[in-house]
Amino acid sequence: MDKELLRAYTARISQANKSGLVVIVYELFSYSMDMAGQAFNNGDRDRAVKHLRKAQECVCELKRSLDFHYGISYNLASLYRYVNGLLVTAITRREPSGFNEIKKVMESLHSAFLEVAKQDKSEAVMQNTQQVYAGLTYGKGKLDEVFMNVNERSRGFMA
Repeated sequence: MDKELLRAYTARISQANKSGLVVIVYELFSYSMDMAGQAFNNGDRDRAVKHLRKAQECVCELKRSLDFHYGISYNLASLYRYVNGLLVTAITRREPSGFNEIKKVMESLHSAFLEVAKQDKSEAVMQNTQQVYAGLTYGKGKLDEVFMNVNERSRGFMA
């Protein structure tokens, strides 16, 4: 992951609520799977396995974040266990076996959690962070992020 993408994810994570964090983990999973697919296409099995392991870490994180006070969590745990099994097979065989099935399951879950995140109006998980504002700067059409602390009104020069 390049520095710019890492910076974007870091900013999103600092501002996300619980369901937003789940969506981000799904996106990181998808990114890892795409990178693994590219590596397999280029014949770089070692790099592909590295990205498959990162995808597997995402699935494990999703499974750890389940709240078993809700019945649907048991269904999600079963799906995550199934996807993890397919990932283990792909890692041990060092080939893209089961990729279509993995993507099918995880993409449908991702789209469901996107809808949940749109409806979730709870506060960000990280409370003591700077607010991120994005907008056009004085540069020619360059989009930049500005970090501002709303509680810090005395910023700048004092006369």
